[in-house]
Amino acid sequence: MGAGVTLRQLDEDPHPLLARLRASEPVSWVPALGGWLVTRYDLAVEVMRDTRRFTVDDPRFSTAQVVGPSMLSLDGSEHDRHRAPFTGPFRARAVRERFAAEVASSAERLVARLVPAGAAELRRDFAGPLAAVIVARALGLAEDEVGDVLSWYERIVAAVTSITAGEPAPAAGADAFGSLRARLQGVMRGDSLLAAVAAGTNLSDEQVISNAAILLFGGIETTEGMITNTILHLLERPAVLADARADPELLGAAIEESLRLEPAASVVDRYTTEPTSLGAISLGAGQPVRVSIAGANRDPTVFAEPDRFNLARAGARRHLAFAQGPHVCLGIHLARLEARVGVGALLRGLPGLRLDGARPAEVRGLVFRKPSTLHVVWPAQA
Repeated sequence: MGAGVTLRQLDEDPHPLLARLRASEPVSWVPALGGWLVTRYDLAVEVMRDTRRFTVDDPRFSTAQVVGPSMLSLDGSEHDRHRAPFTGPFRARAVRERFAAEVASSAERLVARLVPAGAAELRRDFAGPLAAVIVARALGLAEDEVGDVLSWYERIVAAVTSITAGEPAPAAGADAFGSLRARLQGVMRGDSLLAAVAAGTNLSDEQVISNAAILLFGGIETTEGMITNTILHLLERPAVLADARADPELLGAAIEESLRLEPAASVVDRYTTEPTSLGAISLGAGQPVRVSIAGANRDPTVFAEPDRFNLARAGARRHLAFAQGPHVCLGIHLARLEARVGVGALLRGLPGLRLDGARPAEVRGLVFRKPSTLHVVWPAQA
């Protein structure tokens, strides 16, 4: 089946295709991706947890080609060495203490700017700026540098996506990382999370910066996608929206269900280290294995009625949107905090919020899935 899969299908609406593959060919060779595509939940977990047989440490790994070796593209002791200095600041309690007040004030400030207009494009006017201002502050950058941060991030994302699609990385991605590197070198001795990490580690400055680029990349992409996709899912379902407005606990459930249905990062890459088997398929050494998070998250053996948005779903957090194993998302607690606070601020601050019917939103993306634009309207306030 994989021979007939196109990049366009995977970009536009991959879910019917992923369901067919999951049922009949859960490990499928997809020439369009140049690798094996894994769509079944149990097999996806197996690949992500077993770094002995399935590694990220390969010169073909897309993100490393753009920002260099980092915790995202290393395994074993080197992965641990790169990740360990960043682990403490991103534990749940540390995130609450360092970021909760700032996330709340930033979200409220962004919403207040939107209120008088009665209309906005929420990906660029709210979700992206909120994610960028928090990660910028964490890295020691000023709020007025958020525009630069978003520009660097978008060009890095575009380069990673091009490599995943089998295309050459655009020069703009390397240029963006060069600009980021130069700026971070200037703040590594200041008062910031990044400066604290740099002062207390045996990583070189270049290694700290590569890992900081991953924080930038993941911190914006995951959060922007989470917020944008959650808002879209809620506004498409007025009854669910009403429930989430009435009960903050249900807002958390809505975020998890949105992550399950449309994970912001829909594919993660691994490479076989030796001849091995996966399900019923025998793989040679050095084979590219692409785990479809989007496919695994709708596996009916794990999630009943997997295509339905269900606020009462049992075990909703079993989704794989933040990956699993040693490479589970470092910023998982910060991303959830920003999404919960950000979406809550929007719902409180913009009564009557609804989709702009004249400019519909469409979730798309080969690797990173979200609407390119999310146009909304609400009754303007004086």
